[in-house]
Amino acid sequence: MFSPNESWEANTAQAADAVSFGPRPLFLVDDMDQGELKDKLLQCRTQSARKADFSIGHRGASLQFPEHTKESYLAAARMGAGILECDVTFTRDKALVCRHSQCDLHLTTDLLSRPELAAKCSVPFSPASENGGKASVKCCASDLTLAEFKSLNGKMDGANKQAETILDYLKGTPDWRTDLYASNGTLMTHQESITLIDGLGLKFTPELKSAEVPMPYDGSYSQQDYAKALIADYKAAGIDPKRVFPQSFNLDDVLYWIENEPDFGAQAVFLDGRYRGNALNPDNPDTFSPSMKELSEKNVRYIAPPIWMLLAVNGQGRIVPSAYAQEAKKAGLKIITWTLERSGSLTSGGGWYYQTVKEAIDNEGDVMTVLDVLAKEVGVVGVFSDWPATTTYYANCMGID
Repeated sequence: MFSPNESWEANTAQAADAVSFGPRPLFLVDDMDQGELKDKLLQCRTQSARKADFSIGHRGASLQFPEHTKESYLAAARMGAGILECDVTFTRDKALVCRHSQCDLHLTTDLLSRPELAAKCSVPFSPASENGGKASVKCCASDLTLAEFKSLNGKMDGANKQAETILDYLKGTPDWRTDLYASNGTLMTHQESITLIDGLGLKFTPELKSAEVPMPYDGSYSQQDYAKALIADYKAAGIDPKRVFPQSFNLDDVLYWIENEPDFGAQAVFLDGRYRGNALNPDNPDTFSPSMKELSEKNVRYIAPPIWMLLAVNGQGRIVPSAYAQEAKKAGLKIITWTLERSGSLTSGGGWYYQTVKEAIDNEGDVMTVLDVLAKEVGVVGVFSDWPATTTYYANCMGID
């Protein structure tokens, strides 16, 4: 155990060496249906844990630790994640910080318990009884200065939307997560995340988040300025571009990096959100616009859809690659996917992330079955997980780096 008197540098050095799986991977394997895959995974139960780039820490280890905090990143590193994610947004004074959304501070921090800061929220708290049965509030990183942001503590993502008071609103952690490790969540700037992840000897996947304020912000800070600033932090830290996988749901951001920051753009990841509004049907290539071939011709090399877009169920009830997955492979695109361990119990079909294969999902061990299809048949090169030990265990067992 780390002493509170030890330095941050000492903590990160020890975390880099101390990779372990914990009990969850084998809990999942034990729950699998009998078969060759289960037998293979059980045979690996005595293996030594080692980090794997296949295992990507989604906001750290956010199943049980407050996301985008130092504690969450260290937990993910200790589970063998080879790559860690900082979702990047900005404060009122244009400092880059790690938050999943520009306006999620009411969900992921203790801001509402700080009256002097809560007063600065874009939308002040109002109880459910005044809003048709749903509490209303919106607090953004851009509502605060960097110093104010850094004074906050991270908490587990969630809220009680039926709350009448702020205290009750903050009690909203989903029942399949826990507050056990949420007593201290150290918020991170983007630069601090780079220092931490570099000290762990790991790789980076920063996501440029969509701004929730009009751009150019403050009349001068354009989307390209924002995209440039993200890369500038890695340059300033002397990070090898080959260790960085910048990502965005905005294809224009990806194309900007490819054209203007080619050393980093070579590994830029297009997060595919074209499922929104049913604009894209993963079973129908005619709905892919631009097509996979057109993306490749634009020098996009990595594409990252949610898990369900890559999978289908065949006539025999078996999980197989979707038409989307086949077209991406045909175009030579490298595929990353998200997000494992983010659905709660899988006993009733797995929820949103498994929607195309829910008829084949009925137990917790099906996480490993899905992971196996993604790795061996879809050919993904990385999987985001809220609990990276699961993906690390699988990657170690199957000899995937």
